This record gives sequence, C-alpha cells and structure tokens, in this order.
Amino acid sequence: MAAPSTSGPRQAALAVQMESAGAPAAQAEPDFPLRSRDLSYLRAVIDRRLGLLVPPGSAHPGVLHAAMRHILLSPGKRLRPLLAMAAAMQLDCSEHAALDFGCALEMIHAASLIVDDLPCMDDAAVRRAQPTTHVQYGEDVAVLASIALLSRAFGVAATAPCASERVRLDAVAVLSLSVGSLGLCGGQYDDLRPSPGRTLAATEDVNRRKTGVLFSAAVEIAGHVAGADAGQIAHLRALAAHVGRAYQILDDILDASSSAAALGKDVGKDAHKVTVIASLGAPRARKLLAEHLAGALAASKQLGPNKEGREPLRDFMDAAFGELMGAQAP
Repeated sequence: MAAPSTSGPRQAALAVQMESAGAPAAQAEPDFPLRSRDLSYLRAVIDRRLGLLVPPGSAHPGVLHAAMRHILLSPGKRLRPLLAMAAAMQLDCSEHAALDFGCALEMIHAASLIVDDLPCMDDAAVRRAQPTTHVQYGEDVAVLASIALLSRAFGVAATAPCASERVRLDAVAVLSLSVGSLGLCGGQYDDLRPSPGRTLAATEDVNRRKTGVLFSAAVEIAGHVAGADAGQIAHLRALAAHVGRAYQILDDILDASSSAAALGKDVGKDAHKVTVIASLGAPRARKLLAEHLAGALAASKQLGPNKEGREPLRDFMDAAFGELMGAQAP
C-alpha cells in the first residue's frame, strides 16, 4: 500500500528515464527566498506527536503497545500527515490545526501496512528495513496491533484540538469511508482477487482505493480545517488524485526493478498482480507517472500560494518524489 523512499541513485536514474520518456525538461529554480522546500521540521513534529498519542511499551499490555509502536514510529516519510499539514498551510491555516488529523491518517496507514504484510496477504518479512510486525511479534499480536491503531486513529480525530466539533465529525466520516469497503479494504480485496481481463481503468481504480484514498482524505480534512471553499476543495482533490496515482505507479516500478536492500522492504510481491506497469510496460508507466506529477503541480498552482507567497504543496511533492521532481517545471 505504500511506496518506499524516493531518494538515492536508483530514483535519480528513474528521473532521467522519465525525462527521456517525455517528461518536461527541468527549468532553473527561480530566486524565491520565501519558499523553504524543506518540510523536515514538520516530520520531527509529527514523530514526536505520534509518540505521545499511543501508549508506551512500558504500559500494560506492553507487547501489544510495542507492536503498535514498532511500525508506527519506524523511520518513514510521514507523507499523509505532511500532505494534510501542507494543504492547511497553503490555505493560510496553521499546520498545527491539522497535526492530529494527520497523525490519525498515519495510524491508519500503519495499521494497513501490518495487515498488508500478513502471510494471508502479501506475506512480507521486511518493512522499513526491519522485520514486519507479525514476524517480530507473531500474527496474533500483529492483528491486534492493527485493530488497536485503527481504533486509536478515530479517537485522535474525534478529539483533535484546534478544531470545531463539526470539523472533527467531518474528519471521522472521511476516515471511515477511506478505511471501509469503498476504500482501503475494498481496494485490497480487489488487489488480491482481480477480476479476469481487468482493464487499465479498473486497475487505476483499485490503486485509488488502496493507496490514493488516504492522500485524498488528507486534503479533504485539511480543507475542512481551513474552511476551504468549493473551488479550493476541487483543486485539492485533483492534486491528491494525481499524487495517489503517481505514488502507486512509482511503487510498482520500484517493486519490479529495485532491491530489498535499497528499498528496506520485500520486492517482487507484485509480480503476479495486475498493475499499471504490467498493463503498460515500464516506459509508458514512467511517462504516465510524469504526467501525474505534472498534474499535481498544476493543481497546486491553481490553488495558488498562501499569503506568505509560499507553496507548501509543492514542497510536499519534493518530499514525496525527490529527484523525480527535477523533471518537472518549478
């Protein structure tokens, strides 16, 4: 459900390949000192908050709490909370207003990874360069940890500070739809049991539900937090749709072409699945990836910079896709 890190020589080479496949050539970065392009400080805030929102391993039942924290606090990009906070910032709202909602999204994402790695699903042994939760703690504890993280996520969203009761209720509703049979669960089901002769459009719909849905939830909730109007919500949704599709295509490409050592997780798990890369071939998949990156940037431009002249959603794109953004216009 999640793609690996996109930094390093492997992704730099992929960026070159994308440019040769038809992506726009890189342009010189403008002299724009107000734009930081570095959201690493927000990752530190997110990590600290996540550590405070789940019980410590010293609290009973300690093994269960340790299993929850095992995947939740392992090194990761925190892209879903980053997207929620970046969207809020671009709408001139404090990033802290979206923090707990973003943490709830990260908990749901972590819960989905635990399930995704189980022997009855992808049967993965490594995730984020460490043993998967069921390998480390056993399948019984892993299942309970996933449920506990999912339950905690809804509690965090329902009590998020700096938000009205209406916004909290809206957020819980968005998260509920994102997780259920029309979201993550349904997408995972169709990924495991593809219908015969599945079309590219159907494959992309599966990707939308199993990967893109949490990116969409991030911007939807950020829009509620910031009091966005209908036009702003439309631009946010368009950006999230492109991001989700691009991220899944990248995950498929790296699963087929990289190594477990480079990615910090098992590879080759998609070899017998119906993926975009299987449907189109690697060159066309890379071209489609570039088109989705360009579409996400266009949506951010249409949304416009915030009052400080910054475009945090572009910063998010840099954080999510690394060197691949070098093939995109600034």
